[in-house]
Amino acid sequence: MTSEVAVVGMVLLPLLAALPAVVWPRQGKHFAAVGLVATWVCLTVLWIQLWQGPVSVVLGSWPVPLGIAWAVDGARAALLTLAGAVMTAVLIYARKEFALVHQPEPTSQEGREKLLGQRRQAESFWPLMLLLWTGLNLVVVTDDLFNAYVGLELVSLSAVAVVALAGNAEALSASLRYLAYALMGSLWYLLGVTLLYGQHATLDVGLLSQAAWSTPTDILALAIITVGLFIKTALFPFHAWLPSAHASAPAAGSAVLSALVPKVAFLLILKIWLDAGAAAASPAALNVLGVLGAMAVVYGSLLALRQERLKLLIAWSTVAQIGYLFFIFPLAGGSAQEQPWSTDAWSGMWFQLFSHGLAKAAMFLCAGLWLQALGHDRITGLRGMVNHMPITVLAFGLAGVSLMGLPPSGGFAAKYLLLVAAFAAGQWWWAVVIVLGGLLAALYLYRPLAAAMSRPETPPELKPVAAGWQCLPLLLALTAALLGLASAWPFEALQIGRPDWQEGPL
Repeated sequence: MTSEVAVVGMVLLPLLAALPAVVWPRQGKHFAAVGLVATWVCLTVLWIQLWQGPVSVVLGSWPVPLGIAWAVDGARAALLTLAGAVMTAVLIYARKEFALVHQPEPTSQEGREKLLGQRRQAESFWPLMLLLWTGLNLVVVTDDLFNAYVGLELVSLSAVAVVALAGNAEALSASLRYLAYALMGSLWYLLGVTLLYGQHATLDVGLLSQAAWSTPTDILALAIITVGLFIKTALFPFHAWLPSAHASAPAAGSAVLSALVPKVAFLLILKIWLDAGAAAASPAALNVLGVLGAMAVVYGSLLALRQERLKLLIAWSTVAQIGYLFFIFPLAGGSAQEQPWSTDAWSGMWFQLFSHGLAKAAMFLCAGLWLQALGHDRITGLRGMVNHMPITVLAFGLAGVSLMGLPPSGGFAAKYLLLVAAFAAGQWWWAVVIVLGGLLAALYLYRPLAAAMSRPETPPELKPVAAGWQCLPLLLALTAALLGLASAWPFEALQIGRPDWQEGPL
């Protein structure tokens, strides 16, 4: 297999696995397993080739801009690997979560209707996850802004359907709100892309980076695209859809929605502001992006403190943790591109993205396991869980260590690098927000951990949960911790194919 075929396979293989899963829904988990293995083979080929340099392919027989460029460098391959790791854990987890479809037919009408709903939920889950994975990989590899729009739509529509899978009133309401926001984001993004195409006759990121971006139309297009992507990323104050959507989805769906879905929209913001439209990235505009990120850190953390349900707490934590990613713009954009601290900011941003994705997927899977055992996710009802499900409590705690930014986790490496960049740039106020966000994370994560490790007044009635099932979130949380313990290889991998302005000492 050539590296070019592997790049195309990262997008096509999940799609090809989704199609028969739609036609033969009862066999969906088997098609998902085949697609999972085949996609990992392509990813392995890409990593082998990447040590000789970045991989690129132009679709069709025409050069850019008529052809569409797809490329994979170290950072993109790492994001593809994150998606693969989370999808692997989620698809294995879902085989157990949706095992109820194989139980005998109930005798009562109510029981039959309930089982039918569970079967429909299970049969729909597999193709939706595969289509969502297809869209994620497409956004990561493409350098064409309209091609990225297609991927974003595939991700958004699949994610909306995943939220609605539960079928209850809360899930349907959350999915409709998510759909409304997703459509607004898509319309804003598409309008901005249309303006760019009318101005430059190309949507290739590489060619757009060579443009002057000096006309009012260029600035308007940049602003409109950014607003659309803010909605997709759920950046404050465009976040209203995220908490209810993430809390209402099945646990396997929530893990993907939190760990991966906002990240691909953020990746497009990076491409727009630091690559395609870097010429228009004024210091004032970049500082606005940083301020919105800071507000997200504080606001999301404060709202997480108020939640009584565990899944809502984790969802509001996602709003907060996304904010850290936006510190890269004032620290590594504009004139800062020529400064040595830009490398620390850039690397810290990627470590934050990876450690948050792994930790948040682990947390949602833990919440799903506790929900299976208890029948609810109220924080006050978690008392004594350390005695009954110690593996999940350990996994939740390890994931929390990464979100708080405590050593030796990947979250610590991320926040340390961002702190170094902030002080080196003389922008100490971002450091204040980073430290404050870590303290607030410790406060809101203390509540579920303290409850889980406290002695209950009466022993809770729990459904049994297999120990092997509990190991899935633990593996994700351990990986997030290892990002800090064994950071040399990830650092080296991230340097493959970096733009020239990001070169510099770590």
